[in-house]
Amino acid sequence: MERLTTVLFVALVLFICRTSGLSCEIGCGETFPECSCSSTCTSLGTCCTDYKEYCVDILPYSGSILGGTDFMLLEASFNKTSHIVCRFNNNTDTVGYVEESGRGHCISPLLFETGWVPFQVSSDNGTTFSREGSWLSVHIGKLDAKFKAILVNSTKWQYYGTPDVGGILEMTWNTSLVRAKRVNIELWGYRETGKAYTDTWQGEWAYLYSLARNHTNNGSFSFLPKPAENGFSSWELGSVRVSPSCYKDGMWNVQAAWTEDHALAWHLEEKFRQNSTAWASDKCLAWGKLEDQLPNFLNDIIDCPCTLAQARADTGRFHTDQYCDIETGSECTYHPGSVHCVRAVHASPTYASGQQCCYDSTGAQVLTSDSNGGSSPDRAHEWGSPPFMKPPRVPGDSHWVYDVLSFYYCCLWSDNCSNYFKLRPSSDCRHYRAPRSAVVFGDPHFITFNGVSYSFNGKGEYTLVSSEKKHLTIQGRTEPVNGTFIKATKLTSVAMREADSDVIEVRLVTGHKGLEVLQNQKTLPFTEQSWMDLHGVFVFSPASTNVTVMFSSGAGVEVRLREGTMTTTVLLPEEFRNSTVGLLGRMNNDPKDDLALSNGQLVRNHSNPEELFSFGASWAVFNRSALFTYDSEYLLEQYRSGPRHDLSFLPVFSVPENPDDPLANQASEICSGEGSQFCRYDILVGRSASMGNATRVSFQSYISLVQDLKQVVSCGWLRSPDNGKKEGTTYLQGAKVQFSCDDGYTLKGSAERVCLGSGLWSGAETSCVIPSNIAGIVAGSVAGACWAHRLKTGKQ
Repeated sequence: MERLTTVLFVALVLFICRTSGLSCEIGCGETFPECSCSSTCTSLGTCCTDYKEYCVDILPYSGSILGGTDFMLLEASFNKTSHIVCRFNNNTDTVGYVEESGRGHCISPLLFETGWVPFQVSSDNGTTFSREGSWLSVHIGKLDAKFKAILVNSTKWQYYGTPDVGGILEMTWNTSLVRAKRVNIELWGYRETGKAYTDTWQGEWAYLYSLARNHTNNGSFSFLPKPAENGFSSWELGSVRVSPSCYKDGMWNVQAAWTEDHALAWHLEEKFRQNSTAWASDKCLAWGKLEDQLPNFLNDIIDCPCTLAQARADTGRFHTDQYCDIETGSECTYHPGSVHCVRAVHASPTYASGQQCCYDSTGAQVLTSDSNGGSSPDRAHEWGSPPFMKPPRVPGDSHWVYDVLSFYYCCLWSDNCSNYFKLRPSSDCRHYRAPRSAVVFGDPHFITFNGVSYSFNGKGEYTLVSSEKKHLTIQGRTEPVNGTFIKATKLTSVAMREADSDVIEVRLVTGHKGLEVLQNQKTLPFTEQSWMDLHGVFVFSPASTNVTVMFSSGAGVEVRLREGTMTTTVLLPEEFRNSTVGLLGRMNNDPKDDLALSNGQLVRNHSNPEELFSFGASWAVFNRSALFTYDSEYLLEQYRSGPRHDLSFLPVFSVPENPDDPLANQASEICSGEGSQFCRYDILVGRSASMGNATRVSFQSYISLVQDLKQVVSCGWLRSPDNGKKEGTTYLQGAKVQFSCDDGYTLKGSAERVCLGSGLWSGAETSCVIPSNIAGIVAGSVAGACWAHRLKTGKQ
């Protein structure tokens, strides 16, 4: 009866919408009694008749932060005489157009932010704006190469004018990015003006000059650079733009392809070409004086993980640096000797600064005090930070101005790297604390933050983690495995929010062959981009089976799809200690109180499946607090309208032991060792050998994760003694560092020091001194010379 009622309701809403004349014009996201303009209406079949006309989908949906991308308004219709104006963020207008077929187009503008940017569309030259949508602005360094112009041999461009670097420069682009027969090639520059950390601090992009006009749009351009005239060489950072030649020079927000921003060595003044080392040394010195006037940001940033394993596992707080990635085999050009670097995901709280951590092939951290290839902190976070718009939060560009150009001055164009690293020293890991992890996998099994494992096969929606202190909520939905005949369930959706962040939901798609990500009930596309900056949260999805969610607190949620089942891992930093409740327990290093019902009562017998079932059921979410999306008849009936914990669903509590079971042999072959009980349950109760194998893999991955995140002891960096040297650049527990002195000096203190479990170094501080007999001879010689001088001059 309930199912029939739901179907009739949906049909009635659809009928009323189609006959009542209700409109989504200036109403996208709204839900009316008769029909809907929200993103869920398409799958529910309840959209107002003009939903697609006014709540527009676009293609492509993303492009460079620098603008110039032409995108189509897919299902909106226009007259050929329509004059389209597209307004972004309520303050930036661009001129669109209508193609012969009647389809409208917009051009994305230059923006100083990344993430989803709202836009409205006018068809009457800006008088009224009735259509709306969202555009994804992307950091140009994260943009796929096919969406930007490419500097051929970018190193040559950025070293041009230094010794033995010169000749023709070349760039290429995909001609479809600029729909014109002839193009202009323009240089644009970026700089920041005003007093740092005040309201006068501003970022500025400006047209400088054209390299070519009316160039055939053949996808390539080459030229012999000359020093810039008219003072333009003072612009040291910029990008080359390819745009239709029908527009006047330097016209803003027209269709274009941009190169990545880069150091403009190739257009710097003649003085640079005559003696680039001296020129860069002067710049390095001036930068150092400027840094001395700015606030010290080093105490504002997070410490680096101690090991490469920790850095790659702490996915809530650190993410791979695309320019030094062990997975892609990138060369780590700026960090010789390193094989992998990560960056802190979130900017520091006070100065919006960034952290970078690099590691060598042994997994040890590489420090700038030992190597020019070490990691360095950043005054401005490389990816920018909310609310963006102004320095030092402008994505990419602020980082270039304060951290990268200075690296060129001091390290790449001159030999003053020691000056740079005095102001950008690597952070060691003495204060780093690895996050704690908990996991849900299989159909479904749980391991809490304190390592307590159990199974709970309820059907419903439950609280996995709740932290009132940090305002974090993570909920999970379970559904029966393969319909109603198998009395077991599995996790099919995880929904989460922190404070006032966007609500993120990761769920299985129909057929359970991939994962779908929703932001505030709207599906996020990852066909063009794998990284998205959202409100209060970042989402990374490099594949349809792999999603990582990163909240501002440093909490991370990893969702992986294996054989149709979701494995969800939650990583919480130390600040969550003693503040979590839910199915994943209390993060307090005390496993005895992990399994507490929502009323605080503890489970007495962790081996009693019925008692565990009651514990799980107590964490069913309340209707008013549910974060999930209900966009199908099934979800409306079974979850939104039904009980949050289905009392009528009783699972199989124990694994049946039947030697005649056709799956018994496979269970014995696949399931062995620690965690085998989970694997056996999923095969013999879930009736799927592949699911059981996925459960085995998920359990082993969890064990590896725990090992990777194991806390290690660091004793801190040891310096080489003056007039001597050291061997060893690892400073973790058990590491040995040996010292020796140059000829003519004697070692004082310990020749070898060992990092102890206490976090202290063994032995005494090492120094190299002049032997006492030599010191006496030298002192006597000096005294004798002075006495002789006094006798000669008659002075006593």
